[in-house]
Amino acid sequence: MPPDTPAADRLRGPLAAVLVTGPSMAPTLRHGDALLVRRGGRPIRPGDVVVAVFRSRPDLLVVKRAVRPADGGWWVRGDNDLVTDDSRAYGVADVHGRVVARYWPRPGRLPRPAGYRRV
Repeated sequence: MPPDTPAADRLRGPLAAVLVTGPSMAPTLRHGDALLVRRGGRPIRPGDVVVAVFRSRPDLLVVKRAVRPADGGWWVRGDNDLVTDDSRAYGVADVHGRVVARYWPRPGRLPRPAGYRRV
């Protein structure tokens, strides 16, 4: 895809594969983890791991945890509190998909952190 293609356009079809880069979601996800992302489906809930694009950084596709709805989008954060490349730095994000599983290198569903409950 050309480099000027919007980040969200990189996700095609109802299921997409995404590769994690960086430490912002540690310990839940690690650099190099391969994820299966679903576009559509059930509504996003607080605690879901999502793929999103910050409104202030439309070129950057990120994997973060949805915290709360905000201004027609979502406030998202990484699980690693030492890395602040999330809504604390870039503001509201538009969610483009929900991570349903990690398929490599440790296949399985992602754990929900303490404090998030299913609604």
